[in-house]
Amino acid sequence: MYQVLYRKWRPRCFADVAGQEHITSTLANEIVSGKVSHAYLFTGSRGTGKTTCAKIFAKAVNCLHPVDGNPCNECEVCRGIDDGTILDVIELDAASNNGVDNIRDIIEESNFTPVNARYRVYIIDEVHMLSTGAFNALLKTLEEPPEHVKFVLATTEVHKIPSTILSRCQRFDFHRITPEAIAKRVMFVAGQENIDLTEESAFLIARIADGALRDALSLLDRCSGSGEKITPDIVSAAAGLAQKGYLFSLVDAVKERDISSAFDLINTLHNNACDMERLCTELLNHFRNLMIIKTVKNPESLIICVDDDMVQYKQQSENFTLQNILYCLSVIESGLVALKNSINKRIETEMTVVRLCSPELSEDNSALIQRIERLEEIFKNGIKVEAVKKDIKPAAKEEKKDEAPLPPPPPVDEESYAQSATSPVQNNDPGVDTPFTSWGEVIQELQNTDRPLTGILTGSSAFIRGDHLLIKCDNPTFPQFIKTGIHAAALREAVTKVTGRKYRLGIYRSPENSQKARDPLAELINKINN
Repeated sequence: MYQVLYRKWRPRCFADVAGQEHITSTLANEIVSGKVSHAYLFTGSRGTGKTTCAKIFAKAVNCLHPVDGNPCNECEVCRGIDDGTILDVIELDAASNNGVDNIRDIIEESNFTPVNARYRVYIIDEVHMLSTGAFNALLKTLEEPPEHVKFVLATTEVHKIPSTILSRCQRFDFHRITPEAIAKRVMFVAGQENIDLTEESAFLIARIADGALRDALSLLDRCSGSGEKITPDIVSAAAGLAQKGYLFSLVDAVKERDISSAFDLINTLHNNACDMERLCTELLNHFRNLMIIKTVKNPESLIICVDDDMVQYKQQSENFTLQNILYCLSVIESGLVALKNSINKRIETEMTVVRLCSPELSEDNSALIQRIERLEEIFKNGIKVEAVKKDIKPAAKEEKKDEAPLPPPPPVDEESYAQSATSPVQNNDPGVDTPFTSWGEVIQELQNTDRPLTGILTGSSAFIRGDHLLIKCDNPTFPQFIKTGIHAAALREAVTKVTGRKYRLGIYRSPENSQKARDPLAELINKINN
């Protein structure tokens, strides 16, 4: 029966374990010197070799003919442990056997001497899943086990293990395997399996694996199913990644703030079954590479890519400032957090791209800095701003008007006054509004006839525009208050008594208040571009 590559090529001795020399050399030396501890704790991220090293250790301490601390893999004990016929090595999954009863079974079995091997070895995987009662039941046996018993605990979340357990174990921290080590191992396995794999593809597999050799071999197994030469395109397709060309084009669209082109790329990738969350992750890694190029003298040591991609990275980084790159990283990271809980991942990705292309939509300081840098860049490129010539009309000088009496205005009924009091009155007179200097006398007159209206008009003023008397009052209740017929009649009567003539009354609205608030930066950028 076919065996997947990560199982078929699982290391059988410490020398075959990739990227964990600081651990394998120590374990081998302990076995050679006979200073083997009774309990070990292996911790680290997935696919870094914890369970593999535990099985190698179980064979090495029981091997009849060990070689420099490594199992020979030839004696009957080594072969029996490999094929599962020797029951003195017990592997327990704590995720499904996490109760007190499971641990009590182990404690009872540990009292019996091994049948075929020298030591009875218990490998407890995902040990952090044990319950509190199970941990407490294991404490005494873990501290003082029988001489023929060894414990190897493995976990990916060491912070969940009680300190009482940690203090009783010899701890080994497994590091993420470097991309170079993963690529080397993948090339070796591909050569042994007669898989046509390019070096560029091996590095891409190593980068996608993110420090987990098991993930890298699983991806290699998936790519080999195509039956063709494994190229970066095949690896990208198998992993659901966007090709590098799409990433560079997408970043260029972000730089040019071309949302239309960016959406076209996202649509193409979505139709090609590209995972949107993985696309954002790759985009985040892309800007991370640009950041490293901007800040590090020798970025080749920190960026895993082929030479052609490095040249493209360096060329593209020249179009970005460090502040702009950091802003993009922050926006993409926030988008990734939202993607995990989003119903429609494509829409969330498109929203993230819109934020990248439009910093003015954000109100934080980093977005404001982006907009200022945009202005500086426009000025730096030498774009000339031509002044817009406008015909400036001289302000109309106030002329003394004849004091001849004006013809009396037509009678105004209550309904027409209410309309004039609630909407600005149109006036064809080009003259400037003249302050009404007798407004204080009108207020004093209202104190005798309409005290509530006097309180509303506190701090108000009035202007004359042709045959209109426009009242400027900041009290928001004034328009509704003046609609009442009693108050309108009292105000009209007071104005007539003070001035000796009848004015058409209305509400004064200043021209600056009628304009919508504008974004000064957006207006300046628009003027420069035009």
